[in-house]
This record gives sequence, structure tokens and C-alpha cells, in this order.
Amino acid sequence: MIKFFRHIRKSLIEQNKMGKYFKYAIGEILLVVIGILIALQINNWNDIRKNKAYEKEILTIINKNLISDSINLSIELNKSRVSNELTSRLLKQVSSGFISDSLNNWLGKIISFERFKSQSSAFEVLKSKGIDIISDTELQLELISYYDQSVNDIYVAHKDVEESFKKDWDPIIQEEFSDYRWRQYAIPNDPEAFLEKKPIISFLRFYRENRSSGEINSELALEKISKIRRLSKKYIND
Repeated sequence: MIKFFRHIRKSLIEQNKMGKYFKYAIGEILLVVIGILIALQINNWNDIRKNKAYEKEILTIINKNLISDSINLSIELNKSRVSNELTSRLLKQVSSGFISDSLNNWLGKIISFERFKSQSSAFEVLKSKGIDIISDTELQLELISYYDQSVNDIYVAHKDVEESFKKDWDPIIQEEFSDYRWRQYAIPNDPEAFLEKKPIISFLRFYRENRSSGEINSELALEKISKIRRLSKKYIND
């Protein structure tokens, strides 16, 4: 093809048809420019296609991570709610002077803490590649908000409860209980004397408030997970 164009140019020069030569040269340049633009457009289409494929792949994995987070969060949130409900019931019984026969089981669930570890590997990969690969700006912001804020808020709330457990309850377990099994039972040496101690009642109330903060953060995170999954659904199913 190059030899063909070169032959035409040479022929026009030899025939001293300079006007036609320049017109032909300009036309040839335009053809080259058009060819370059077409090639760039094709490359652009290929890049868009690759980005769309990657967006679908990474959102599919993130969706699976979020399902796992949702399940684990719901389990831990339910544990916290049960513990706080039992704490409230126990405090009411202490005030009324009547203690349930289920005290040992209640205390086993109350004197514990929740754990949660987010499945964030796919989001970390996305951040390293560039979150702007996600074409939906609202979805970008929701992902950042969940993983960089909501998850951290849950970690902080859970850490507060765990540290309170180690600081306040660990010594009490050692001194006041004849037996303790994680989330199953806690048997006080003297139940009546145990619940008459003001520091114990204060710890129960403080622990309940600490847990309540974690519950709020978990509920907000679950709402955010639902929104992210709703926003990403159309990209995953395309």
C-alpha cells in the first residue's frame, strides 16, 4: 500500500502536476490522521470493554464479601441485643428483689463481647487499581463510606467493649465466680451478695451502654451494605 501511494506521488511529480500532487499529499495526510483516530477509538473501545469487564468482576467479588459481612454482622448484632436485653431484665429484677433461676445463663451471655472482621480484600484490590473504575459515583462513595468509616466505627465500638471486659470483668470472673463458660454460663459464688455490690451494678449498666453504641454502628453498616448491593446489582447482572 505504501509503495502504491509512493508510485502515485512520483508519477504526479514527473508529470509536473504540482497542484494535484499537493492535493493528493493533503488527502494522504488526512487518510493517515483518520487511520490514527480510528485506531485510537478502537483502543478506547477496548479499554472501556476491559474496564466494564473488570468492574463487573470486582463488584461481583465485593458483593460476595458484603454478603459474608452482612451475615457475620447480623449474628454479632443479635448476640449483643440478647445480652443487652438480658442485662435490662436482670437490672429490673435486682431492683424488685427477685432473681431468676436463669441468672447463671444470663450472666454467661452478658459477660462476653462481640467480634467482627470485615471481608475487605476485594475492596483493597479495587483501591490499588483505582476506585474510579467504578462508573457510578454514588456507588464509589458508598463503598468508601462503608469500608473506611462504617467498618472502622464497628471495630472501635467492639474494641471498647472487649477492653472493658478485660479490665472490669476479668478480675470479677476470677474473684466472684466458681465457674465460667464463654457465652454459656457464669456461676457466682454467692448470687445475692454478688448483685448487692454497687460496682457490679455499675459495670452492668456501663457495659450495656457500650454495647448499645456497637449495635447502632452495626445497624448503620447493615443499611449501607444493603444500599451498596442494590446500587451494584445492575452492573453485576449486565
